[in-house]
Amino acid sequence: MIRARRICVTAVAVLAALAGAPGLAQAQAPRQPQPPNAATTEGLPPGWRVAGEGAARELVWRAPQRVPMGDARVEFHTGNRLLGVPTAGKDGRTFRLRLDEIRAARLTDLQVTAAGRRLDAPTDTAVESRERGSLAAAQPPAPLPASAVDPGKPGSYRTAGGEYDLDPVRLPGLSAPVEMRAEVVAPKGATGSRPLALFLHGRHPTCYKPGGTEDDVNIDWPCPVGLKEIPSHKGYLRDQKLLASQGYVTVSISANGVNGQDAGLEDAGAQARSSLVRQHLARWADWAAHPATAPAVVRAAPKADLSRVLLVGHSRGGEGVNRAAMDSLYPPPADQDGYRGPVRWKVRGTVLIGPTIFGQNPVADVPSVTILPGCDGDVSDLQGEVYVDGTRGVSRGSALHSAVYMVGANHNYFNSEWTPGTSEAPSWDDFGEGEEQGEQKDPVCSAGAPTRLTADQQHQAGETYIAAAARLFVAGDDKVRPLLDGSGRRAPSADPARVLTHAVGARRGGGFLPDGPVKVTGGRLCSAVDPDPAVSCLEPESSATSPHFARWDTERESGRRAVAVRWSSPGSVARVRPDKPLSLTGAKDLALRVIVPPNTTGTRLDVAVADASGKRAALGRVRVDGLPGSDRTASYWAREVRVPLSAAARAGLDLGHIKSLELTPRSGSGQAWLMDAWGWRPGTPAVGAAALPRVDIGRTTVKEGDSGVRTYRVPVRVAGQGSGQVRVYAIDPETGAAKDRLVTVRPGGQDIDVSVKVTGNTRYAYDLDHDIAVKAVHGAVIGSYRGGVTVRNDDPLPKIGVTPVADRVTEGQPLTWRVTLSEAADVEVWPFLAATSPAEGAELSTKDVDPQWLMDTFGVSPDPELPLSEAYLYLQAGVPAGQTSAEMSVPTIADTVAEPAESVRFRLADDGGEPQEGGPEATGTVLDAS
Repeated sequence: MIRARRICVTAVAVLAALAGAPGLAQAQAPRQPQPPNAATTEGLPPGWRVAGEGAARELVWRAPQRVPMGDARVEFHTGNRLLGVPTAGKDGRTFRLRLDEIRAARLTDLQVTAAGRRLDAPTDTAVESRERGSLAAAQPPAPLPASAVDPGKPGSYRTAGGEYDLDPVRLPGLSAPVEMRAEVVAPKGATGSRPLALFLHGRHPTCYKPGGTEDDVNIDWPCPVGLKEIPSHKGYLRDQKLLASQGYVTVSISANGVNGQDAGLEDAGAQARSSLVRQHLARWADWAAHPATAPAVVRAAPKADLSRVLLVGHSRGGEGVNRAAMDSLYPPPADQDGYRGPVRWKVRGTVLIGPTIFGQNPVADVPSVTILPGCDGDVSDLQGEVYVDGTRGVSRGSALHSAVYMVGANHNYFNSEWTPGTSEAPSWDDFGEGEEQGEQKDPVCSAGAPTRLTADQQHQAGETYIAAAARLFVAGDDKVRPLLDGSGRRAPSADPARVLTHAVGARRGGGFLPDGPVKVTGGRLCSAVDPDPAVSCLEPESSATSPHFARWDTERESGRRAVAVRWSSPGSVARVRPDKPLSLTGAKDLALRVIVPPNTTGTRLDVAVADASGKRAALGRVRVDGLPGSDRTASYWAREVRVPLSAAARAGLDLGHIKSLELTPRSGSGQAWLMDAWGWRPGTPAVGAAALPRVDIGRTTVKEGDSGVRTYRVPVRVAGQGSGQVRVYAIDPETGAAKDRLVTVRPGGQDIDVSVKVTGNTRYAYDLDHDIAVKAVHGAVIGSYRGGVTVRNDDPLPKIGVTPVADRVTEGQPLTWRVTLSEAADVEVWPFLAATSPAEGAELSTKDVDPQWLMDTFGVSPDPELPLSEAYLYLQAGVPAGQTSAEMSVPTIADTVAEPAESVRFRLADDGGEPQEGGPEATGTVLDAS
């Protein structure tokens, strides 16, 4: 999980490789951290406040309604900058981020997001109604031609199943043991060893109260007394039964123990889920070797063939099985791993359903199918597209990586235990949550829309494409490949779902890749992630969202690009020239992945290529239609289109030395984005994992100290074989801005060298993280992608006092107090005082204070009239770094009502925002002006 702390010590982080100089480069001490933008909470939007004291100071956001628990991370941002990942309260509405987890930044333009979706944006219902009303009810794309094979048809075997429940295991980073429970479904009467399919569910509530509502679920572990575990692992029984009927042994494992404890993990639990998967695989390997030791349900099943394993993961479970596939090929650091035994299995492929990929670190040499639900209301940015795009150029390129875009599918309904009407515990439509809270209906994804799937239709389509992946990756049946590789075929069993695919890898070669060294004329190279609209592929502030451009940890990235083309009349040529000629020798077609805006039809592009001698050939014309989309969907997704290369051969082009690609729009006006283009031919080659170095970034935590200067280095482990290239981002601990450079890494080397120089003192400050993040570019694999040096403040918070400045005033004048510190601190200190009932007399009410101040600061209206203590008001004063006092005020208003003197009392609050007995307090009295 992302962390971003601050501390006001004289500290510098220098990445020697980025600086281009050996050893520790010298740098000036950083600027003083900038405080939040006001001396009171008047600068914070409604719903936001700063709470607690000392090292426990927190930035707090309270949502108007419960935020459903899911797999996407809730994140705090200021503009485009990530502040950190808050902790969710048990009420599902309150989210807290420690102030020492916030980079030194002004708290302006505060935002709460999950998978790029704003959770805190005020809804202008009139504007939203006009915008949504302007969209006609979306229609599904026309059905594709049927495939020659249909993997969704049940096989010839009857099935049987049951559960095993073993002793729990302990995993690094988790305080409580994790269950080893699983649901097995296997074919009856099958002979010989059978391939094994393992399912891992995602992050969902862990516990529920029988007979309760959605408000009676939580994500605790273990479950409190009176609550039952939610059996998320039983939600894939339909999928398991289909595979078992086709001859597979299947097992779906429970991961509630990880879900309930992953909130504080830097990787959001990816390594823990991998460890749990491999713990189960190790047991199955034991049972295959010694059948008499197996649980009864396993003994009753055919013997599992551990050389043919398919891993299926949903949501964070998708990231978990991706990491398990990685760890099975490239072992992780022992101190981070919960399984340290031998690898006695071979993962032939993975199926990733609405997955997260916080690390953006796919495994290039393990084939994958990623299902992207078009109406995903949880992982709504469809970041799982990175499992396809992020493999390009990393390794040999022979593994097929397929994206399966399922129009009208939401996140939850692939799991029957997350689906209303079939689940044991309360469940919900993840896309429909907003509509229950008064949002306008969506033309694409609201229940009943022509494009929206029912729960049964969605699950049926999901199990069909899981079976397709099994048949291709495990059974080796190439006849099913056209369902997955962008060839434009459909599986009738998935009807009426409209399922679209594109892919990279397999028998593709000679790629035109905008990520690499290319020149573009007639268009522009655009960046997937950049706050500058002139650079970004999509307008950063618009509602347009593309799975290809999902954000990562930094506000801008290098090396993730597309070619943007915009035209107002037909005929303008966009030309892409790589720095070296490409070989399309042996390819049948040129396959292009092209994005056009949602809900557009009939975009036509002529495609041509030229060789190194300048000889040119027109290959043909393609038509690209946009997906059904709205302002709530990630529908800027590339369609795969192909043109034959036969015209180039007839024209005598040297296909071994193709120098340029041309796109000529033939539509009247429009825009498009080219993701890549490849020489394509049919077939699924055998896949072998390359010997690659694996990079894992660790974290060292040190104390600031009282004096002297100390130097520390970010722990980096490079193991494995060979050398590879990675991109290292050094993140400024004050601004959050990142600088990057390509670095060549070798096992055992110190090619990534991050030095942190810390000057100790005796003044109070916050903690500070000096972080780096790493991505694979070529010939490498990344495990733990983020780490750094955390410098802990070891000085106590100054004592806080409160003295009156104007504590007895006539109405219309402000009550004012001075907050004092016993000594200056190196950071701004924010005492937080909560309103409580005065000791005696009438209490000041919401009608007695400035209504604009009340609304701007607290989001509270004067009506209905409430005593200030019942309106949950509070005061804050930011004491600037290096100073010892600041003032805070309550603006009162005059009225014509005769009334007695009224009083107010604010007390220093504890970490939970509750007034403390016996602590500093601010009291005041307001006299009637009449």
